[in-house]
Amino acid sequence: MKNLDVDLHHRLGKMTLEAKFACETGGITAIFGRSGAGKTSLVNMLAGLLKPDRGRISLGGETLFDSAAGIDVPIERRRLGYVFQEGRLFPHLSVRNNLTYGLKRVPKGERRIELEQVVALLDIESLLERRPQALSGGEKQRVALGRALLANPKLLLMDEPLAALDQPRKDEILPFIEQLRDEMALPIIYVSHSMQEIVRLADTLVLMSSGRVEAVGSVEDLTSRLDLRPLTGRYEAGAVLATAIAGQDKAFGLTELRFAGGRLKVPHLNLPLGQGLRVRIRARDVSIALTPPRDTSILNMIECEVKAISEERSPQVDLQLDAGGAAIWARITARSCQALGLRPGLKVFALIKSVAIDRQSLGRRDQAARFLSEDE
Repeated sequence: MKNLDVDLHHRLGKMTLEAKFACETGGITAIFGRSGAGKTSLVNMLAGLLKPDRGRISLGGETLFDSAAGIDVPIERRRLGYVFQEGRLFPHLSVRNNLTYGLKRVPKGERRIELEQVVALLDIESLLERRPQALSGGEKQRVALGRALLANPKLLLMDEPLAALDQPRKDEILPFIEQLRDEMALPIIYVSHSMQEIVRLADTLVLMSSGRVEAVGSVEDLTSRLDLRPLTGRYEAGAVLATAIAGQDKAFGLTELRFAGGRLKVPHLNLPLGQGLRVRIRARDVSIALTPPRDTSILNMIECEVKAISEERSPQVDLQLDAGGAAIWARITARSCQALGLRPGLKVFALIKSVAIDRQSLGRRDQAARFLSEDE
C-alpha cells in the first residue's frame, strides 16, 4: 500500500504548483530541485500550513485534504512532525521542555516514541538542562529533530534541515538521520538541494522544476538518465551505483565493492562483508580509454559500452555508459570525444580514481546488498 499519495494544484504568484506522486511506507523520499522550484510550498501543503487550491493528500489510507470532498484536516490533527532549516526551538524553555512540548499532546495510548528513546538515539542527555542559546547549530537541529519525533508523527517532514550548517555540523547530524531511517521505520519527506545528502539518505527521489514534479523514481534510476541532467545538476552530475562490500585490503587500506558491472576499489570502509552501499561517481571523475592502460596509478578500470552522448554544442560532453546493466557517466572534452571516435555501441573502459570516491559519495543501504545477492 502507498503510505503517502499526493495530487495537488496551487497558484503561487506567477507559478502554478502541480505535484503528483506516491511513496511507500517507510524510508526517505527526497524532494530535490533548484531554489524557487516549489519544494517548501509543497511540504507546507502536506503539513497544513498552506491550503492548496485543489487536489488530494492521503496518508496511510487517511485523507488529510480533498478539495472535492471538502476535507481539510487541521494542522494539529494531521500528526506530522516538521523540522525546519533553523531549529525554531522555544528560547525560554530548556532542552528537556522543548522535547516534551509535543509529547504532552499525544495520548498515552498512542505514544510509540518516548523521551528516553529519543534522548539515547540522538545522544542529547548532556544537553537536557541547557537553553537553546547555549547550543551549537548541530545540537539545536538534533533537539529540533527530537521534538518532532516526540510528537509521535505518522510522517516526518524535513525542509533542508542541514542548509544552515557548515560541513562539520552536517557530518554530525547525518548519522542520526540514518539511524532514524534504519531503526524507527518512520516515513520521511526530506527536502534538499544537496545531491550528496540525497545519495546518502534517500530511497525515492522526487525531482521538481518550476512548480512541477518532473520525475519520480529510485535515486539510482533518476541519476542515471541523461535527459534529467539539467534537473539533477550538471556540474555535480554523476551516476549512483548499488554495491556491496566484497573484500578488504588491509595492507593498502582499501575496500573492494561489488556491483553489477564489476568491482571498485575505494578507501578503506570499516563495514562488514555484504553490507549494501549506494555509491555516487561524479562524471568529472571518470576518464575514458579504448584499451586498458598499462603502468597507471588508476585502480578501477570498468569495461563499458557507450549508450548515449550529450548533443549540445559545448567544449565538454557527457557520456552515458552501460557497465553490465549499471549506469556510469563520464565527462570529457569534445576534442577527446572526437579523437577517440566515441559513438553509441562502442566498447570502452571507464577509468575511476579510488580516491575520488569519498565518504560524501556513499550511502549505507541494506537494499543494495539484497539486490546484489540475487546475482550470486
